[in-house]
Amino acid sequence: MATDRDAQRGYVVELGVAVQQSVARLVRAPSHSRRAEARRRLARRWLGLSVAAAAGIALLMFAIDVAVIKAMPPRGEAALWPLRIFTDLAKSSYMLGALAAALIVIVLITPRLGPAVKPVLIAFGLRVQYVFFSVLFANLLAEVFKYAIGRGRPFVGGQADAFHYSHFAGTPAFESLPSGHATTAFALAFAVSSVWRNAGPAMWTFAVLICVSRVILLAHHPSDVVAGALTGVIGAMAVRYWFASRRLAFSIGRDGAIAALPGPPGHALKRVAREAFAP
Repeated sequence: MATDRDAQRGYVVELGVAVQQSVARLVRAPSHSRRAEARRRLARRWLGLSVAAAAGIALLMFAIDVAVIKAMPPRGEAALWPLRIFTDLAKSSYMLGALAAALIVIVLITPRLGPAVKPVLIAFGLRVQYVFFSVLFANLLAEVFKYAIGRGRPFVGGQADAFHYSHFAGTPAFESLPSGHATTAFALAFAVSSVWRNAGPAMWTFAVLICVSRVILLAHHPSDVVAGALTGVIGAMAVRYWFASRRLAFSIGRDGAIAALPGPPGHALKRVAREAFAP
């Protein structure tokens, strides 16, 4: 009995150390010598993306939004139920919950591992943290924009009006721009493809399809999903800079370009799983 209690006490201590170290890595002061170059490059990319997206959003608002939503099937049509199920895959609460659960499992497993494989799981967990915080930060930005802009969703008020606003209303009917689902999908696509490049095509395709689903379901105007895509990418880029400036999962080149460091290979993760769940 004493041995079991000692083992449990040791596990709890190691668990606390793992959590403390994880938090300390994320909040420590930036240390990368090229972070200024990365910050300038990031600012230029943000400016370019914002200008291009602003022009596209304005064009959509004035010339396309109303025509597109008028062409969509009526809201609530029974035949659209598969699309309603699909679109919820990018609901921020679902996605953040799944990522948080993955992080909790990783933290709980870490103390069980030996010194040879523990760094592999820590490296993998660091990348999951990046994805989680990218989606979280992008959605926090989106919520602020939604509240301040207060754009009405399609047919709020009974008419197709691309310029129906109630700033700071704080109600779901006036939270159309930017699209939260598009924000989540594009933040997820950018973050995942940044650390696992092979997953990029599938993730970007998923993000685009989510945007299409939001318009078909009359949850958003086309310009809303473009704004959401921009918010998601900008949020994930900001979090990537945060990680890179602290030498976490990313490196910074001489020109300020941020690139992912090599992650743990698949066979190493299989070894982690075997050891973590061994009887």
